[in-house]
Amino acid sequence: MKLSQLLAVVAVADNGNFSEAALELNLSQPAVSHAIATLEDSLGVQLFLRGRHGAVATPAGEKIVHHARLALEHLEMMRKEANLHKSLHGGGVRIASFRSVATHILPEVMADFRSCYPEIAVSIVERPSYVEIEQTLRDGQADIGFTYSPTPSEFEAWEFLRDEYVVLFPPQTKISSNQMTWENIAQYPLILLPCLPCAQPLHTHVKAHAPYISAHSSIQEDSTIVSLVCKGLAVGMLPYLAAKPIPQEVQVFRLPNPLERVIAVATLVDALHSPAVFAFLETLKKYAAVNTKQGNSLNEYNLMQMV
Repeated sequence: MKLSQLLAVVAVADNGNFSEAALELNLSQPAVSHAIATLEDSLGVQLFLRGRHGAVATPAGEKIVHHARLALEHLEMMRKEANLHKSLHGGGVRIASFRSVATHILPEVMADFRSCYPEIAVSIVERPSYVEIEQTLRDGQADIGFTYSPTPSEFEAWEFLRDEYVVLFPPQTKISSNQMTWENIAQYPLILLPCLPCAQPLHTHVKAHAPYISAHSSIQEDSTIVSLVCKGLAVGMLPYLAAKPIPQEVQVFRLPNPLERVIAVATLVDALHSPAVFAFLETLKKYAAVNTKQGNSLNEYNLMQMV
């Protein structure tokens, strides 16, 4: 049984006559008639009743046309799978991210992806904030970006991770109660990152719940804040993922009024993505499912003060 015979059977059934089927297949009418006749001889049944008004499938022909359609659909699926496989050999994926995700999340995801698609290059484009990341996507300099949710409507985004803000106290700090309060925090110099796009929600949160607290925000790097806290020079407030790695001696507390940032994976809605990009998105979705199942990464710290 030949592919040309399957195409002819379906074309004649769809068009109801041999001449229009020939036009659709870009063949001569005798070629289509020959394909149908040889298939009928091979199967030993008549597939179509020919008449002045065209061709009508016989009962046997109707069932065989159905199977011919399925066969053609499966052949098309085989072609698509082959093309997908070929396109996943080579190419690249560009990921725009801020430091904390690039440091603590992406290396593991990239290693997993490389084990499945070793010929696809994955590169990281670091940006200081989610605003720059979204602009990088708009400019076509990245295929996938990590940003904050909610996102503008021009992006297709889904939640990847919820990252809770924490307050870090020096090693020898004595907290008078098991429950962290804003009054506890107000007893020490407090350092926050500058009130730029990424840190603005935290500044707004502190001002709303403890307007009497004065915070310094001249430090640009998360690691600098952690080091100052470790040496007993200040108290710091950061997203947990940004604060890592946290020295064991530093005391970690949840905020008196909890706050978290929702980190999302985003792509431009109208972007034409390669199969490599779609494959990386699927890998990210696997990790997002794990994050959702395990809950906030703060569960790594099992401290009474954080209950």
